[in-house]
Amino acid sequence: MDDSPINRLPQDTLHQIFSSLSLRQIMICRSVCKFFNQMLTSPSFVDLISTQPPLRFLALRPPHHHHHLHHQRQNSHVSSVPYLHVFDPDQNQWLRFSLSFLPFRSPHPVASASGLIYLWGESPTSIESNRSLVVCNPLTRQFQVLPQLGSAWSRHGSVLVDSVNHRVMVLTELAALYFSNTNKTNSWLTFSANLPSKPRSPILISDSVFALCDVGSPWRSQWKLFTCILSKLNNNYNNWVCLERQEWGDIFDIIKRPRLVRGKGNKLLMIGGLKSNFSLNTSCSTILILRLDLERLEWEEAGRMPVDMYRSFQESSKLKVFGGGDRVCFSAKRMRKLALWDDCDGVVWRWIEGVPVGGDGLCRGFVFEAGRTALP
Repeated sequence: MDDSPINRLPQDTLHQIFSSLSLRQIMICRSVCKFFNQMLTSPSFVDLISTQPPLRFLALRPPHHHHHLHHQRQNSHVSSVPYLHVFDPDQNQWLRFSLSFLPFRSPHPVASASGLIYLWGESPTSIESNRSLVVCNPLTRQFQVLPQLGSAWSRHGSVLVDSVNHRVMVLTELAALYFSNTNKTNSWLTFSANLPSKPRSPILISDSVFALCDVGSPWRSQWKLFTCILSKLNNNYNNWVCLERQEWGDIFDIIKRPRLVRGKGNKLLMIGGLKSNFSLNTSCSTILILRLDLERLEWEEAGRMPVDMYRSFQESSKLKVFGGGDRVCFSAKRMRKLALWDDCDGVVWRWIEGVPVGGDGLCRGFVFEAGRTALP
């Protein structure tokens, strides 16, 4: 590459040429050679293309640590270089971002907001398995380590992130940790959760956290929607309230094993199996997506999985749901593909093939809006 004629061009000229490409094309060019990668990640070029809109991907979380190690032992040819695998719905292709720039063992991405990835990482110099929460931009390779947390939080806590002041919450059944750039002490604030059960699929929308909790009996589940306001967190009283309306009727009784996903704007999605009837161990006829308008507090049906697609999920004992906005993915054990609900231009259901995942094939993930201007 050193003898290539392209090296004779001034850097400003190269920047002007490549700045005419879309962000998606620039990402592809980065992988051509080391020279291109250095040029297209330089601060001057990043500043030049700062006005380009972000790309909206569906990112995969890596499998749980022990499953991942087992898979590597069984497949010695698997690369040890950590990657973030993402799917581009608009181009229908898989891409990957190297996370090798991070000085951590086993980086485990768990969430994203405003072009930044939040992940757990183990210090390479630590004998104990102490994990830190790290925020990074894989496009610019910049990162920041958040204040230290105990190992129990990384094992049992759900990480919720928001674009406002890089707000982060780590939530468990008993307590919640909250961190924001506006916090002058640069430390985590601890609050009692006081939830009736382990929070299921918690999500953060604007200034509020929403989670499902099972308030039923050991032999029959009864799901309720709980919420708390971040700006009003206080240890002197219960921060969580049950969100319910008489008009909702039996909305939580028609869905089996419901999950929450952040919707578009000020809306949330509740997703689960549509029960055939109200008996205790009833089967499901399909997967139902309901949408709640948080301003009017009114539910509407957003979609239901086609029956022929749902047949692929009926035999699986586990179902995972992830995504956000107007795109939601569905994964099941040993399927090796994802079902996608896409409501960008009218509801479309389709399969995503070629999923780069090992183990049992069960995928978890989140939405990643990739952009070069996001600073950790």
